Amino acid sequence: MKLSRKLHKLFSFDAVESLSEHLCRWTHPVSARRILATLDRAEFAKLRGCYPYRPNARKINAYEDAAYWIGINVERAQDLWLDRAPPLRLLDLGCGAGYFLYVCRFFGHEAVGLDTDEEPLFRGTTELLNVHRVISRIHPGVSLPDLGEKLDLVTAHRVCFHRITRAANGEWNEWTPVDWNFFINDIRTQFLKSNGRLLLDFNPRPNNNSFFTNELRDSFLSQGARIFRSKALLAADPARRPRFKETRRNIEM
Repeated sequence: MKLSRKLHKLFSFDAVESLSEHLCRWTHPVSARRILATLDRAEFAKLRGCYPYRPNARKINAYEDAAYWIGINVERAQDLWLDRAPPLRLLDLGCGAGYFLYVCRFFGHEAVGLDTDEEPLFRGTTELLNVHRVISRIHPGVSLPDLGEKLDLVTAHRVCFHRITRAANGEWNEWTPVDWNFFINDIRTQFLKSNGRLLLDFNPRPNNNSFFTNELRDSFLSQGARIFRSKALLAADPARRPRFKETRRNIEM
């Protein structure tokens, strides 16, 4: 049984999609080390002295590993072709420690983040990276704060703002399709340029099940989403199918 599950995973459609992502990165390599070399590693070492490990915050503690997170966010940027796109203006929701913002700036883009200010380590890291963030919380059915401009791209990685409360059995009470439709429409009308895009990248559910239940998949598809593995990519125009590969012609058309 275990062998059959491994073989199914190896030859699944998800595995094929994962391979295609790796191939796209391989054909246009980016040196994460070159980006890492622009950081003041001595100052990063001091961060741990300012923000000691918290035994109940294992995932937050891990964000001190700049080398790991720069590598992860280089891949995220490559998957959106940000390493070869003309300068864009973008917003990263739930920006955390700000590594994605830093990588985007390295590639010549103007990026701002949005997040709460509850994690001291994130505050210290974003200050050290000198990236800009807006302090705000994302609530269902509530518009995000107006930034006063339209953007080419809005992103959110490892999305968790849709989790409201945890039930007695440990499962999360989450946004409904109605909540997601409000959020998507708010991003489209308030933030995106006519050819802008919204990328939502979700964590898998327990047992590595897809975030996209049948109901959520149908809801996102009805909004014109292109679903790829854990990601949903949406265009400003719900009638247009967006692409991960972006070119100057696509942006200016």
